[in-house]
Amino acid sequence: MSRNFKIGLFIFVAVMFTTFSFYFWQVAKSPNVQVDKGKDFALLIPTGGTYETLLDSLKKNDVLRDEMSFRFLAKLLKLPERVKAGRYVIKQNSGNLEVVQKLRSGNQDAVKLSFNNIRLKQDLIERVGKKFEFGPTSLGQLMNDPAVCQKYGFDTTNIVSLFLPNTYEIYWNTKAEKFLDRMHDEYQKFWTPARQEKAKALGMSQKEVAVMASIVDAETNYVEEMPRIAGVYYNRIQQSMPLQADPTVIFAHRDFSIKRVTSRLSALNSPYNTYRVLGLPPGPINIPSTDALEAVLNTEKHDYLYFCVKVDDDGKLKGHHAFAVEYDDHLNNARIYQEALNKMNIR
Repeated sequence: MSRNFKIGLFIFVAVMFTTFSFYFWQVAKSPNVQVDKGKDFALLIPTGGTYETLLDSLKKNDVLRDEMSFRFLAKLLKLPERVKAGRYVIKQNSGNLEVVQKLRSGNQDAVKLSFNNIRLKQDLIERVGKKFEFGPTSLGQLMNDPAVCQKYGFDTTNIVSLFLPNTYEIYWNTKAEKFLDRMHDEYQKFWTPARQEKAKALGMSQKEVAVMASIVDAETNYVEEMPRIAGVYYNRIQQSMPLQADPTVIFAHRDFSIKRVTSRLSALNSPYNTYRVLGLPPGPINIPSTDALEAVLNTEKHDYLYFCVKVDDDGKLKGHHAFAVEYDDHLNNARIYQEALNKMNIR
């Protein structure tokens, strides 16, 4: 073998090695995730999903710029045999290697779940269920099953008290039963021995605290007012007076567009209508905030029995409340409030 032939062969091999190395580097490292959408893509691989399921989702959502290079590397690294169910956030500008390694590892990204301002159990079921593989139907079946609710210490009316507003990280393919178990764990963490003692000192159960907190939450957006409003309702319960809480009437009608509770509306025969029924309603009228729960547990001690929305000096209603011990004083506050509603043409 001549010296020139050896040199030529070496150069050929070096060029081919460099060429293939550059090609493999491009296949593995070059950005291959579409960037024109301006956001990351959450790939959902259902339980029992296959490699073809994965590819169909990527193709349907036009995620890959070069599908062939992705397929090549995926097969080289045996992704088809190692597909794992879950939710995987694929970041824009990711290369094939980064995506394939993430999918092979099963290192899925949790769903960040937050819920607040939810009034009805069905609304909760729909909002939460849509975020997970189990869906609203499976969650609804569990939350409407008396035996399941009893397992967690609730019934089908007050099971929503199990849910405490916060931000939780939960895997998308978590089973509905495990999801409820997680919510129960969070519920137990909140109800520390100290909080349990505070509820006991008020003569209230944890479920009753949640019900009252839901009313307090519906009455005001001002956290600093919550303990005082809780104190009014606590005083009324102690004196066997009806709570006469307007938000419970609105909830009983299931019409949250109501701006003014009239005598006609408060005549509704419902266990949630606290104008007609003594004590707390059978379940919460929303998922109360932790601020409202804390307000009830730390109820302000005072002699107030009445309150209504306060009319400010400029004649506007900004959500604060005027409190009264005597009924005559309350009637005067209520008259001013009603006149303000009339001027605003709220009937």
